[in-house]
Amino acid sequence: MRAGNQASAGDLLELVRSGRATTRGALQQATGLSRATVGQRLDRLFRAGWLREGAGGPVDSPQGGRPSITLEFDDAHAVVLAADLDTRHGRAAVVSLTGEILAEHHGTLRIEDGPDAVLGELGGWFAGLLEKAGRHAGSVCGIGLAVPGPVDSETGRVVQPPIMPGWDGYDIRGRLRRAFAEQAGGRAGVPVLVDNDANLMAYGEQRAGYPDCSAFALVKVSTGIGAGMVVGGSIYRGVDGGAGDIGHIRVGADALCRCGSYGCLAAVASGGAVARRLAESGVPAASGSDVRDLLAAGHPEATALAREAGRQVGDVLATVVTLLNPGVLMIAGDLAGTPFLTGVRELLYQRALPRSTAHLDVVTSRLGERAGLVGAGALVVEYLYAAERAEERLAALGV
Repeated sequence: MRAGNQASAGDLLELVRSGRATTRGALQQATGLSRATVGQRLDRLFRAGWLREGAGGPVDSPQGGRPSITLEFDDAHAVVLAADLDTRHGRAAVVSLTGEILAEHHGTLRIEDGPDAVLGELGGWFAGLLEKAGRHAGSVCGIGLAVPGPVDSETGRVVQPPIMPGWDGYDIRGRLRRAFAEQAGGRAGVPVLVDNDANLMAYGEQRAGYPDCSAFALVKVSTGIGAGMVVGGSIYRGVDGGAGDIGHIRVGADALCRCGSYGCLAAVASGGAVARRLAESGVPAASGSDVRDLLAAGHPEATALAREAGRQVGDVLATVVTLLNPGVLMIAGDLAGTPFLTGVRELLYQRALPRSTAHLDVVTSRLGERAGLVGAGALVVEYLYAAERAEERLAALGV
């Protein structure tokens, strides 16, 4: 944050949203601004509808007096649209600016049908969800989308995605804006942010359940395998969005992966790989979600294969844990049940150095299938209300 007279209305908003300063007096103390200047900058935030006054807080002065009026981020002035795509299913929601799911829909969306059809369908879902939530398209401040492939966060385009045929380099942002405008009546220039699904699941889970964890890792094991990492409160993406693609680490097997290579972890230990082995033995299974249903029913062969897959993933995660030294390692996705988790723990604790696991919690998802939606919503909010961008938006609003 800029100090002294350089602290902007956006900086004050950031202090209030983070809880670091929630009264006028605390804002003066944190920024060094005069009372009058703090009042002027807060007035802009009130006129935009971004702040509201809450209940009186404790009296700041030992001499007593009236309690200080607290300031709160007003999450009623806008909403976010969020969507999370898997290979065969999609989930979408209207999300409040503080992460509450206001309306939700899930259904069949086949990623292999291509971006034009899938994103067009999402536009229709968004229209229905806004009606269900009782919100109009003009209240949407942004759209967040999670996809099962590596994403260049600067362009919002997926880069050589192994399980997203026809999506490589496609203008996802532009198509989703058009679908939103055509089917929901939204403005054509609405901000659209796209990221990898494991990244956004990790972001949602870390913010909701482990906000004080400075190094958080989530591994999603569904049709494929991917990892998301939140370091210092921010998603770690690598130089071009490729961080966390652990499903394509070679593990020495001879199985052919969907990426075209042999021996990838995803080819032997993903939900898709387990489904294939079950199908070969006569058990009807075509995807990770089918395996999830079999595991929920206690199917013995599915249980054994899931534990074996967990051991294979745990072997790779021993290296990940040694490198990243996370405080929390979360297992999520279709296979994230007791058999798989047991297998992960067996090999992880056997292969990783005790120093790397001494303060490590290995857990399963808290948010479940909503994690990607919560993360996508949070990504949009953090982007739009960051200090500098908030200042730009205030100026555009004329306040």
